[in-house]
Amino acid sequence: MKPTFLTYQKPLLCAMVQDSTPSDMICTIMNSQYDGAEAFGIQLENLLPEYRTLEQLKKIFSYCRNKPIYLTSYRSHSNKDLTDDERVELLLLGLEAGGTLCDVEGDLYHKEPNELTFDPEAVAKQEALIKKIHDMGGEALMSTHIHDFFDEEKTLKIALEQKRRGADVVKIVNFARTEDELMANLNIIHRLKKELDGTPFLYLANGAESRLLRQMGARLGVCMYLCVQNYISVSSKEQPLLRSMKIARDALME
Repeated sequence: MKPTFLTYQKPLLCAMVQDSTPSDMICTIMNSQYDGAEAFGIQLENLLPEYRTLEQLKKIFSYCRNKPIYLTSYRSHSNKDLTDDERVELLLLGLEAGGTLCDVEGDLYHKEPNELTFDPEAVAKQEALIKKIHDMGGEALMSTHIHDFFDEEKTLKIALEQKRRGADVVKIVNFARTEDELMANLNIIHRLKKELDGTPFLYLANGAESRLLRQMGARLGVCMYLCVQNYISVSSKEQPLLRSMKIARDALME
């Protein structure tokens, strides 16, 4: 049976892999295995163009040892000059190579400041892409990275719209720059758990007061932890260390 992000006993410990070469990605995956990784987030936008082949991706993914693989193909790093259609091709290549969960950005095909478009043509293409991912045996996550703090009602509208478009997993990254925003974000998790009616959601935050939410969110209902095995220059510094979160997760979820 193909590994999945949709059923789990405890929120998954997902190690994000952001290296630029297959050899470095494999090292990160292997180190993460020994630190307790239960899933892997392969950020394909970081992989140099010369390594973006089915053969190379299959080789990298083989080291994940049949654990579920979350794929991103964002607009950054080696993807910065690609069209959205080209980035989707890379995402689907990753799915063909053995990936599990494809990240479909909420503003795919029509870029918006806070990563959610309502352009009818773009939305229709997103829905068609999600159907194609499902037809290929994959799972779809829709992501929205907000570049400001959104309150509970605004955030809930995003989550429900992502679900309506067919996402299996809802992903929103808000901001927590102050203690008040942090506490509001913790309340938002509680609201999402009630309103999404069982749909898994990945709710995170960036900003000076985001660390507690990333560490505690899964105890409140978030479906997984996005962790790093070790910090490198391109790592998101808000993401906690995998080995630390394994200890905390196992203690909190007893």
